[in-house]
Amino acid sequence: MNWDTIQGNWKQFKGNVKEQWGKLTDDDLDQIAGKRDQLAGRIQEAYGIEKDEVEKQIHEFEKRQKDQF
Repeated sequence: MNWDTIQGNWKQFKGNVKEQWGKLTDDDLDQIAGKRDQLAGRIQEAYGIEKDEVEKQIHEFEKRQKDQF
């Protein structure tokens, strides 16, 4: 599954994102609106982790979503 699929179905994936990164608020998720770069930035801010680690986590998230759908 590529990120375009997640972005196109963002409302369906918001719950999974919230489950993975619980510090993100509903307002954060609404503003992110499926944009990968914005998600990465919000994760960095909320968790105080490096960009490389965020990218790794998002990549793993994408792989798990593929397995579910």
